[in-house]
Amino acid sequence: MHEYGIAYDIVETARHAAIEHHARAVTKVCVDVGEISMINPDQVEFLFNTLVEDEPLFAGAKLVCSVIPPETHCECGYVGNEIYICPKCGALPSIEKGREIVVTNIEIEAEGE
Repeated sequence: MHEYGIAYDIVETARHAAIEHHARAVTKVCVDVGEISMINPDQVEFLFNTLVEDEPLFAGAKLVCSVIPPETHCECGYVGNEIYICPKCGALPSIEKGREIVVTNIEIEAEGE
């Protein structure tokens, strides 16, 4: 199950950022999930919540997944979302966006706030 490893990595990324910034709590983690990444954002969210349920640093933390549609480019100049065949020339376009899984933002409560 890819989603478990992804959820674990998200938790660890947020934990390291929180520790580095002397946070007392992680409140929200935002992640971009490419539409063609073969990852189910609902499963990642469920597993994230399971992994952090007994972690005081993550009490009340929310995972927000944004699905990123594919963006492709072709040598003929086509830019769009067709991933298999360029509608202008019939060639295979290169996928520029839509496969990523990226933590884009981590909201924390820092010491002294």
